[in-house]
Amino acid sequence: MQQTLTPYQSLYYAWLLTRRAAGDSVESLASTLVDSQVDLNPHQVEAALFACANPLSRGVILADEVGLGKTIEAGLVISQRWAERRRRILIIVPANLRKQWHQELQDKFNLQSVLLEAKSYNTLRKQDRRNPFQGATGPVICSYQFAKAKADDIKAVEWDLVVLDEAHRLRNVYKTSNVIAKTLKEALAHVHSKVLLTATPLQNSLLELYGLVSMIDDRVFGDIDSFRSQFTAQPREQAFAALRSRLATVCKRTLRRQVQQYVPYTARRAMVEEFTPSTEERELSNLVADYLRRPNLKALPEGQRQLISLVLWKLLASSTHAIAGALETMAKRLEGELEASPDVPDLAEVLDDDYESLDETADEWDGSAETTDASPAAQRDAVAQEIAELRHFKTLATNIRENAKGTALLTALDKAFAELGRLGAAKKAIIFTESKRTQEYLLSLLEKTPYGEGIVLFNGTNSDARAQAVYADWIKRHQGTDKITGSRTADTRAALVEHFKERGTVMIATEAGAEGINLQFCSLVINFDLPWNPQRIEQRIGRCHRYGQKFDVVVVNFVDRSNEADARVYELLDQKFQLFEGVFGASDEVLGAIGSGVDFERRIAEIYQNCRDPEEIKTSFEQLQRDLSGEINEAMVKTRQILLENFDEEVQDKLRIRAEASSAARSKYERMLLDLTRAELAGHATFDEEGFVLERLPSSALAGVELGRYELPRRSGESHLYRIGHPLAEWVTTQAKSRKLPMAKLLFDYGAYGTQISTLKNYRGKSGWLSVSLIAVEALGNLEERLVVAAVTVDGSPLAEDDPSKLLRLPVKMEGPCDGNEPVSELTEDSLGRRMDILREINQRNLGYFEQEVQKLDDWADDLKLGIEQEIKEIDRQIKEVRRTAASAPTLDEKLSWQKKQRELESTRTKLRRELFNKQDEIEAQRNDIISQLEGQLKQQVKEQPLFCIQWELI
Repeated sequence: MQQTLTPYQSLYYAWLLTRRAAGDSVESLASTLVDSQVDLNPHQVEAALFACANPLSRGVILADEVGLGKTIEAGLVISQRWAERRRRILIIVPANLRKQWHQELQDKFNLQSVLLEAKSYNTLRKQDRRNPFQGATGPVICSYQFAKAKADDIKAVEWDLVVLDEAHRLRNVYKTSNVIAKTLKEALAHVHSKVLLTATPLQNSLLELYGLVSMIDDRVFGDIDSFRSQFTAQPREQAFAALRSRLATVCKRTLRRQVQQYVPYTARRAMVEEFTPSTEERELSNLVADYLRRPNLKALPEGQRQLISLVLWKLLASSTHAIAGALETMAKRLEGELEASPDVPDLAEVLDDDYESLDETADEWDGSAETTDASPAAQRDAVAQEIAELRHFKTLATNIRENAKGTALLTALDKAFAELGRLGAAKKAIIFTESKRTQEYLLSLLEKTPYGEGIVLFNGTNSDARAQAVYADWIKRHQGTDKITGSRTADTRAALVEHFKERGTVMIATEAGAEGINLQFCSLVINFDLPWNPQRIEQRIGRCHRYGQKFDVVVVNFVDRSNEADARVYELLDQKFQLFEGVFGASDEVLGAIGSGVDFERRIAEIYQNCRDPEEIKTSFEQLQRDLSGEINEAMVKTRQILLENFDEEVQDKLRIRAEASSAARSKYERMLLDLTRAELAGHATFDEEGFVLERLPSSALAGVELGRYELPRRSGESHLYRIGHPLAEWVTTQAKSRKLPMAKLLFDYGAYGTQISTLKNYRGKSGWLSVSLIAVEALGNLEERLVVAAVTVDGSPLAEDDPSKLLRLPVKMEGPCDGNEPVSELTEDSLGRRMDILREINQRNLGYFEQEVQKLDDWADDLKLGIEQEIKEIDRQIKEVRRTAASAPTLDEKLSWQKKQRELESTRTKLRRELFNKQDEIEAQRNDIISQLEGQLKQQVKEQPLFCIQWELI
């Protein structure tokens, strides 16, 4: 029978669970560690603590290699800020990662984020929300393009935290051409806490590090000229040692090889299924390709020609069903224009219903308007002719009953499933297509095969009858559990994934539909349509090839060898990007070099658009490969290793210690939470080892809390998740903390604890006094709460170190009134001594942060002075050069001309020297002003609150 806590122990546990701890300790993340629905790896906890440690820091760069879970690291920081009630949080990500972030925060951290894009933003504006970024109910997620467009709104919010994913796209912020980075830097200049996530903080130039760090804090380095002269012009070893030291407090990088003890990786295995299109398919393809290459097509809207062409090339490669639908849409749109219809459909919008990634591609695509000068009559004739052609192409497409690639899929599935059987993996496959029409075609194709029973469709809407039936069944089965979020979209996605896991064989998914879902139980990825964007392919394979995958992942691709361009695309993606084989997939260097991949996709589209014969296609792809090699700078890869990577042994030792500490903290806090809940819900719930069943509510204030089974995160999942942040747990801790407890005597039973505590053994048979108080220390803008637990024996001997806290963990045999004696004075002395030790420790730690900040300011001031001194040195050099030239001038006129030039330079030097003194004074004044402000923040404001005092006896 589990011993129930006394009200004194409940009060103590409640404060331990909810107090604000120091940002650099595992305890500070305790509630987040308990609440997260994911098994955290030590490098992720380490990264989160690095981001939260220094209260004076304006942010960090988390630069772990691809695949190590930077989203989870940021999720820990976001959850921590949320738990601290610092809830104005903004997350800026590439457009195609918005849903993934939304899903990860919901699944792993139980945070309901708000996706802001044009549609939802406008809806909120119509509801009289002047600034939709303000007053959001959860962390706000938006794309880079959207953030740039709404920079003024973002600037108006006092954000507690801003996270920027794939932040390498900001590394050229110092260049005038990077408009997005410059706009965001200005909009976020007032934010005191930023987290930048990127696997490639350094690609081609050291100045990129300068750019990224300046996004966080302009006072880590001086101006760009002083950075150049110090770190790019100095001898390498000396400069790199200084630069590495500066970066150590701002940037953290962990490598995959360093964490393989915690994150085991399986391999990828590539299979290629070659196919040859029929004569009819080739004829259709050639006709549509010739049509798309024509200039001034009437069917393509002005300003969107490149983008729409890309989509049409992709649909043409997908299936005859996909291109037939697009051709019909284009013909109808032209007919509407010809008849001057008031509701001509927007081509991009209609195509987006089928090619679901269109809006996300468009978000990063800058189209240029195109105009035509033809006369109205000629225009009408051209439009009519184009309609006729489109109808003809559509008829050809509709008449093709069988697609060669579809037939090849049936062969590929048999081969790939045989390979899964050999590997011992479950018979499950995810087939990716870029078109919803192709998805329907594949459904009709596979329905007639043995795989027909286990097909799951997954796309951006999931509104078909099959999906809704799965959703209805899932709701019924999980009624009364926290698996149901109440969001129909999110719950339908969860239902389809679960159905695929438990009953399905084949999931046919569109690109946009499968964003943010995790399928580590499936180890066969089939790219029925191969994206041209390597980032998208990596994300697809990453749905299955991720942490938790137990088997090698088989990746199947289709190649039409008769199509030179298709064959070249596959060759490039396979050999240059190495996406399909090996342990880790595409390297950071390659993926970093292409940024979001949209420009790369555009370059391939241009080859399709402009090249007809095989030789021309071959030459263009070879040039693309050469350009790519130029962008992957081997010297910079080595530089990145020197500047950002630590020795494996050093990292592994640190991670081992972090793993032990976070695991111990999590289990300790979980145990405390359940023990406290058992005490506070006595008579209202029945408990077992894993959780409890809430049978009736203990208070009317909990009207919204459901009855039923509750378990801690990461247990069976078939229950309500019980977390420190759950309303019921919040009620439990508030209830325990609100009691005013009189002095009492507690008889602690050492024997009943069941585990040896050697330091307490000697106190058996003794008694004394114990007090607990809470001190809240505010310094450097940060609040830290510590419990002071002091205890002495009846003769005044203090219990050493943490023995008083250990005493409070023991079962209590009896609780009753004190025996009438007063606490001995030594108890007050011991408590005061412990209090002073805590304040000294906090002060020393904060002094360390203060000194770190002062060092940063000193370096910044020195950088700026150095910049001006460099200018003077350059003018000195020019003066010497002019003197030499003047001395050897052959004529008097030339001599006079050079001497005039010398006087001008000397005048400039004198002016610069005066400026240097003024600037030095200005920089010193700025530095001293900032240090004065910091000194003010360093002063501790201390509040103490006595919690209780008891008489103890240990038996």
